[in-house]
Amino acid sequence: MEINIVGLATAAATFLGVWLGHVSVRKIERETVHLWKPTVSALVLSGGFAVASFLTSSMPLSAICGILSVTLFWDALEIAVRQPKRIKHGHAPANPKNPRHAKILAEYPEATTIDWLDRDPRGTPYSAAELASIKESAK
Repeated sequence: MEINIVGLATAAATFLGVWLGHVSVRKIERETVHLWKPTVSALVLSGGFAVASFLTSSMPLSAICGILSVTLFWDALEIAVRQPKRIKHGHAPANPKNPRHAKILAEYPEATTIDWLDRDPRGTPYSAAELASIKESAK
């Protein structure tokens, strides 16, 4: 009997790729002034993993490279388009030390420096007035 590790390899690659991508997108978008640089880097890495997935004869390695290719492609979209929209709508924190974010904070009233994920959960939703109070106290 031959052991098939493709399932385990793809599960691990998916979990690690999505986790690392999520953390990286938030950090890169927060700190980088010019988003085209990390976006192009992610696209180049994505292309490299895609080529590697076609050229390798190992099924687990090919699957891992394919998953990382698609994940990096999606991360490039997140860095360039989706995360900046989250900043503008106040769904992700802006970095006032980043000139690009300072401009967003000045132009979009919903933008905030509050990290809504960095608070203790209380088990019930916050009202609009409570959220406004939290936002006001952070200024």
